[in-house]
Amino acid sequence: MNSKSSKKLLLYLFCFILSGCSMLFPSKHPPSTSQEERIGKKELPEERPRSREIAALHLTEQGKMLLESGKIDDAISVLERAVSIYGTNGKNYYYLAEAWLKKGNIMQAREWSRLAEMYLAGDREWSQRISEQRERIRSRIR
Repeated sequence: MNSKSSKKLLLYLFCFILSGCSMLFPSKHPPSTSQEERIGKKELPEERPRSREIAALHLTEQGKMLLESGKIDDAISVLERAVSIYGTNGKNYYYLAEAWLKKGNIMQAREWSRLAEMYLAGDREWSQRISEQRERIRSRIR
């Protein structure tokens, strides 16, 4: 090995060792995590999912009122929007099952009720309501 190539090799080796040291001794100052930087990195701030949940809950209430006032098609539209915004609220599914039951579409009602049962499984009050709903659906199938 000639002198020139051994110097290059030593230089590369030195750089390689130095680059590894930066991993062993991190900066004393943590990187900034401002909200603007988190959004720029596609990380959502904590408030974002909560605002979606609140918007969906408002739509759920609106859909429930439309259903109670007999505007079934409007209720279905609003409740489906609520599901698309925040799909884990089982009450949306319950009210959608009620709407489809009122429209006479038993198969749709049964499917929405099944989803309501899945999402509201731990809630005693809603489990009772769903059980009653399922019985009404079964009685319409016969």
